[in-house]
Amino acid sequence: MAAGAGLLLAASFPKVGIAGFGWVAPGLILAAGLGLPPAERFRVGFVGGLAHYLTSLYWLLLIPYQWHGVPLAPITGWLALSAFMSLYMAIWVWLAGGMGTAATPGEGAGLRGPLFLLARSSWVQRARWAFFAAVAWVALEMMIARFLSGFPWNLLGSSQFRLVPLIQIASVAGVYGVSFLLVWSSVALLCAVSRVIHTPGGKAAWAADMALPMLAVALAFGGGYRNILQAGPPQPARNPLRLALVQPSIPQTLIWEPTNDDLRFQELLALSARALETPADLLIWPEAAVPKLLRYDQDTFDAVTSFARRHKVWMIIGADDAEPRRERNPATGKQEADYYNSSFLISPEGRVAESYKKRALVIFGEYVPLSNWLGFLKLFTPMEDGFTPGKRPVPFRMADPAVEVSVLICFEDVFPHLAREYVTDDTDFLVNLTNNGWFGEGAAQWQHAASALFRAVENGRSLIRCSNNGLTCWVDRHGRLREVFRDPQGSVYGKGFLRVDIPMRDRPPVATFYNRHGDVFGWVCVGVALLALLTRLPRLRKRPQAGLAPR
Repeated sequence: MAAGAGLLLAASFPKVGIAGFGWVAPGLILAAGLGLPPAERFRVGFVGGLAHYLTSLYWLLLIPYQWHGVPLAPITGWLALSAFMSLYMAIWVWLAGGMGTAATPGEGAGLRGPLFLLARSSWVQRARWAFFAAVAWVALEMMIARFLSGFPWNLLGSSQFRLVPLIQIASVAGVYGVSFLLVWSSVALLCAVSRVIHTPGGKAAWAADMALPMLAVALAFGGGYRNILQAGPPQPARNPLRLALVQPSIPQTLIWEPTNDDLRFQELLALSARALETPADLLIWPEAAVPKLLRYDQDTFDAVTSFARRHKVWMIIGADDAEPRRERNPATGKQEADYYNSSFLISPEGRVAESYKKRALVIFGEYVPLSNWLGFLKLFTPMEDGFTPGKRPVPFRMADPAVEVSVLICFEDVFPHLAREYVTDDTDFLVNLTNNGWFGEGAAQWQHAASALFRAVENGRSLIRCSNNGLTCWVDRHGRLREVFRDPQGSVYGKGFLRVDIPMRDRPPVATFYNRHGDVFGWVCVGVALLALLTRLPRLRKRPQAGLAPR
């Protein structure tokens, strides 16, 4: 049952994307652990999480890296990451299942099952349990986004990215607010089903259990719909900023092969020239588009800066960067350097106006933990040397037109608390440069875009995404996916460019509650979950191990 519910949860995310499954799957996973001893609940939750993550993260197997002909790194990474992430689901089922009435031994439990115990409890007990289950889920998502550098991929709320009115609550509570509503509703539905099954003649018994979460969802949906109506339908922009987003669709194997650097760079320049046959204000290249160190390879630097001067265009480009260290290596005496995954703002005069260094690095993709002591770990990655994280956001300020943007690189746009740091009162919009060419034509591109879309709602700013092989698109400040690049065959993964007109407002946009105050809602959930756990521990120690009376 837990495994099946985990598969339903995976199907709520793209590419399958049946959002309704996100409203039922959490309750089903929790139901699978009802009445079990703590260790069994943990195991059931782990199985449900494993089914979910092994399915939804299948695209890790598409990484084209083999060790002596064996795809060791993709398989190992897929299994290890899925198992690690499943621990959060296991903790949730263990914690929520132990906090509710479902785990309380009672008369007749062995005959009628755990749903009978749930149905016999009072409405207050069931309502409190459903609410706490949602609180605990959000608390764990907060940890997912932060622990061991964080991996907030496919947070439950992001499965609802197409329900634009509902997701407006993210401007207050972040994506965690949507996750809360889904889990609260799902567990309340479980309570309602228990009442319908075990209450003779009580076919309407479900209504009381569903009343509070349904009211909360209705209020969130109504408030979001009102905000969208006030903003009005999408209209052609007046005096827009004209953007050209280039999607080169470079295979990852080609990026790893330096002998092809010159060829792919010339193809990038030719594609960009086509994109600028109609003049644009800003040209954007994705992460890893420039094959060499921009500031240290003179031919590459000259080609980029002369292109900007020739077309009289601002450019935001993804390229690696390096900075020599102050001290030489004491063992070798050589001058070493720190390498960065970076983005650059190039002016129409061919000058490097600003540069930003990526702060949130991908484990085993951009750095290997403990590599100085455990050198064998490098076998699991194609990297020779890791990157160094940057230290701060850097606003990219352009003149004529006067625009300020902030750049997020790769999966930095899936971190709610990180993206918030990049938006000030002067920020006009966010730009994400990413390279999802690692994952072929899988679901990673869609899942990434669905998660990133919430950063626009949370911060009240449009988000421009320029990717190597999808999704190159733009999202308005209400989270509406306005335009998506597709090649002549209709694929989002192909080669080409997207021209978009971004509306520029006369007055600075009003900051959202989330942008000003951050994860207030999320931290309250963390505090409530910890308090509930601490108050419950003494009783858990005294309670018999079995959650139900023996048969």
